[in-house]
Amino acid sequence: MTRFARIAYTDTVRGVQERNGSAHAMLRQLDGPDEPDPLGPVEQQFIAERDSFYLATVSDTGWPYIQHRGGPPGFLHVLDEHTIAFADVGGNRQFITTGNLRHNDKVALFLMDYAYRARLKLFGRARWHDADEAPELAERLARPRTDGRLERLVTITVEGLSWNCPKHITPRFSRAELDEVLQPVRDEITRLREVNQALDSKDTL
Repeated sequence: MTRFARIAYTDTVRGVQERNGSAHAMLRQLDGPDEPDPLGPVEQQFIAERDSFYLATVSDTGWPYIQHRGGPPGFLHVLDEHTIAFADVGGNRQFITTGNLRHNDKVALFLMDYAYRARLKLFGRARWHDADEAPELAERLARPRTDGRLERLVTITVEGLSWNCPKHITPRFSRAELDEVLQPVRDEITRLREVNQALDSKDTL
């Protein structure tokens, strides 16, 4: 997370780290060349499995804004080790994120796996594309993508990444995750019901 740390650990942040005794421990995260952090196999798989993420932008008045994006697992596509992308669909028509990116293309993403208490943070630069002007990209992002009217394509060049510790992440499970875990229990209940019905049939003979 060399590049992530170089972006996040500003002089002010380093000053706070110094005053709180963590500056030396954080220093090793700044070692190495100042190059974008690549998305390795672990990060790429994690991103491909997500069904939502949080996207942060900054307005021209300096206010941060966070927006939720969701869709089927894989709707956030990994194009290569430095680029992710998704097909953006119509929402509440406020266009706050879209407007913010016209002023500042810097973004931050939170990708959460609540079931396994994992969190991936990304810094990047976002760019909008018209689907008609980028047909090959539109085709690549079409499957899978979020349902709804396609408004634009979004590519994000990843600058830095960081995995957070699982502390304080409350485990939560999607319906699909619960169905997978509970299916053996449901199968066993069905089997026991069949056994009981068979026993009841014998008793009536």
